[in-house]
Amino acid sequence: MMRAPALTFVAATFAALVSFVAPARAEIEIQTHTSPGGIEFWLVEEHSLPFLALDIIFKGGANLEPAEIRGATNLMMATLEEGSGDMDARAFQAAREGLAADFGYDAYDDSVSVSARVLTENRDEALALLRQSILEPTFDQVAVDRVRGQVLAGIASDAVRPNSIAGETFWSMAYPDHPYGSDMDGTVETVNALTPEDLEQVRQAVLTRERIAVGAVGDITADELGPLLDDLLGDLPEEAPELTPEAPYDLAGGVTVVPFETPQSVAIFAQAAPERDSDDFFAVYVLNHILGGGGFESRLMDEVREKRGLTYGIGTSIVNRDQTDLWIGSVASGNATIAEAVEVTRGVWAEVAQNGVTQEELDAAKTYITGEYPLRFDGNGTIAGILAGMQYIGLGPEYVTERNGFVEAVTLEDVNRAAREWMDPDALRFVVVGQPEGLESTD
Repeated sequence: MMRAPALTFVAATFAALVSFVAPARAEIEIQTHTSPGGIEFWLVEEHSLPFLALDIIFKGGANLEPAEIRGATNLMMATLEEGSGDMDARAFQAAREGLAADFGYDAYDDSVSVSARVLTENRDEALALLRQSILEPTFDQVAVDRVRGQVLAGIASDAVRPNSIAGETFWSMAYPDHPYGSDMDGTVETVNALTPEDLEQVRQAVLTRERIAVGAVGDITADELGPLLDDLLGDLPEEAPELTPEAPYDLAGGVTVVPFETPQSVAIFAQAAPERDSDDFFAVYVLNHILGGGGFESRLMDEVREKRGLTYGIGTSIVNRDQTDLWIGSVASGNATIAEAVEVTRGVWAEVAQNGVTQEELDAAKTYITGEYPLRFDGNGTIAGILAGMQYIGLGPEYVTERNGFVEAVTLEDVNRAAREWMDPDALRFVVVGQPEGLESTD
């Protein structure tokens, strides 16, 4: 995924403003509004500094692009600030820097996002420039070719990185008939073939008003922000293409070995997980922290690293994507020891599934999870992203204050029932890249 360039010296003038908000701001006052033109947005007013953070998420993302132009959305988003209106890339960057504004344009499988960090005194001009970039990009051939070269360099780098190889292999096996099964960056062949017309095609497909989430934090009122959003987004296409169908994870358990010359093997392992709105979600979320999400305090870290010295690190997480849900983990070990690391991992999975966890482990996990949550609200920009993300996944504004209560409500009975019902060591699929000794593909 291509990202916006690093902050220049001028844009860095408000870097301190981004991190101004105190950690305790988990207790924030979220306003929900609709602009005169019908755009829903969430706002947290913060008038102590002359600064606005704005985040916009467009649902659909690279999943919407045709397979033959795979990588077009990624390249398009990375090229939006490479010239628009009557400005070439240099003129656009000079205008942005002159306004001390920072823009972000990111592409993902399920979504694309646009963000702005602007000073109050330059707000209207900066957002007008942002509007120009998303509505009037030139996709100049020279600029497209320059960014294309960066994308191709990333693809070439990934082709020789064991972690990237493991990820690409796993996703292609798990979702062979879905966009999740191919890299959103595209292939050398598809990226080389992309034209400015392809970029314009996906721009009109993914940057629409139909499925957007907007979060804003800073020195602005709802009455001021509404018309600005209408001006910024009102001329985008109103309708978006249909979303891709759901892709339930059903890859059978086993081992897939991808031979690669390296002194250390890396492995990705996964099984199905509950959906974000499942009644079991918080129980499994807490369970994951105990199992492999809690760093050095996790079961897997204790068994695989501390007791046996098989790895520097092992971890797991719940990955809830728009069309699928995974419980996924990774581990790296020497070629001579990766087979044992795989065996121990599966054994820990079986032990927790059968016997559950202890009250002490549960209490420690809940203390950590609830304690770190307010720390996420550590800046206006971060909070704007959280607001947009909450809307995107369908949470209400009350979730900010209620979330820790959901965690606290998880009981030992809940966690251990979830372990029995969800954890399946036989369903774990391991994809191992390297030269593992004593480990072969099972199919």
